[in-house]
Amino acid sequence: MFSRCVLSRTAAPSAGAHVAWLLLVLLVCSATQPTLAAEGAQRVDDYLKYLNSLQADFEQFTFNAERTHMAQARGTLYLQRPGRFRWEYADPDKQIIIADGSRVYVHDVELQQVSHQSQARALRGTPALLLSNAEPIEQHFEARSIESSDGRDWVELIPKDKETDVVRIELGFNQDTLDSLIMEDSFGQETRLNFTGTQRNVSLKPELFKIDQSAVDDFLSYD
Repeated sequence: MFSRCVLSRTAAPSAGAHVAWLLLVLLVCSATQPTLAAEGAQRVDDYLKYLNSLQADFEQFTFNAERTHMAQARGTLYLQRPGRFRWEYADPDKQIIIADGSRVYVHDVELQQVSHQSQARALRGTPALLLSNAEPIEQHFEARSIESSDGRDWVELIPKDKETDVVRIELGFNQDTLDSLIMEDSFGQETRLNFTGTQRNVSLKPELFKIDQSAVDDFLSYD
């Protein structure tokens, strides 16, 4: 559950033990770190400012810890702030992940089965929390700008909540658009998302963020 989306793998029954992520701050960098942190948080805050809704297509690549295997998927993201989103995977397997403001539902369309748990637990420390939540970024993440080699502005986020398997997030901005996201978990897996066709503050139907209970036979709850 949640293994294909940018959600905390602690939500899954099969999730492993948590691994603390150690950040080594060198003394020679201490003079510039506050500036980098301020710039990173400001870059994300500027993007999220006045963001009410979002629709974008995405392509997702997931690598194992040894970088010897890659899984690929694609779909569409719908976001309604605060607290609602829909990740709709169309390829290779159809799966729908919905946050309705209180719970997160994972709908396996082929199996006609839904798993769900509280939204606060499922999203903590994840990029989904960052995008769907209206709270200041500093409340949940440590942010800093990082050096770019591709012309984009990159910001690194470290979750403050250590009870999540997400240990590092990188956001890539192309001018005013978030077009790349990289996430590393405590198992060493890396997930990369590329966004295209992004539409900001579009009108989205409320039905997008409601699970179709009549379409499934079984509900599994993890609280």
